[in-house]
Amino acid sequence: MRTRRPVTLTAASLVAVAGAGAVGLRTLIARQAAIARRRIGKPLGEQALDADRVWRRKKHPGEPVELLVLGDSIAAGLGAGHRRDTLGARLAKGIAREAGRPVRLRTAAVVGSETSALAGQIAALPAGYRPDAAVIVVGGNDVTHRVPASRSAEQLGEVVRDLRSRGVPVVVGTCPDLGTLRAIPQPLRALAARSSRQLASAQAAAVHRAGGRVVALARSVGPVFAERPDEMFSVDRFHPSALGYRRTAEALLPAVLAALETSGRRGGDPAPG
Repeated sequence: MRTRRPVTLTAASLVAVAGAGAVGLRTLIARQAAIARRRIGKPLGEQALDADRVWRRKKHPGEPVELLVLGDSIAAGLGAGHRRDTLGARLAKGIAREAGRPVRLRTAAVVGSETSALAGQIAALPAGYRPDAAVIVVGGNDVTHRVPASRSAEQLGEVVRDLRSRGVPVVVGTCPDLGTLRAIPQPLRALAARSSRQLASAQAAAVHRAGGRVVALARSVGPVFAERPDEMFSVDRFHPSALGYRRTAEALLPAVLAALETSGRRGGDPAPG
């Protein structure tokens, strides 16, 4: 009768097992990412509706408030069926209603942008253009493209600091909770949720240091997107629907109004200092 030798787990064997598990996990994640891309597809195309115009001119007299929107496809309004339902238009109408001024919207956000694209979006603005407030929503593409959170946050902080140095109030909607995207299978969805939370936290710290205002979208609208996905998401189950954009704009609006109020820059008032 043979005597079984005890199994000894050496450091080398543990590393080998962990390595094999990591390879398996990476393979699984790659497969699930491919599944998610097939499920989501591009039914909305890559061009958001053009909502840039003066909103509520007939209802409110005076010089328009200049509103600038920077960022990715959410900032651009991809998924809205009408230009009045884009994030920028929703914000513009809300500002006009509360401030009693028309609002001229300029959307520099570009579908598919990562945080690294923000500086280019600002550089592409017309010479001499100075907004009364800037709203930034970005981060989802950084997560899906696996950009380190520290790098994304640093780039965001630099952009906010640049705008603040020009006297422009800035409101940032931090990275949404990608864990609400049911088109992404598990465990990839859980990893995306964790990464988006980490990025949102890093973004908030960087924006505060740079002098901007922060709205945590994962906390303020994430739960309703998770509870009512059929209503909150558009046909691709990735971008917000008209209702999703309305709820997102409602979450951002108080911070935008507060920024305009404290800076004294309503209706073209001169920048402080």
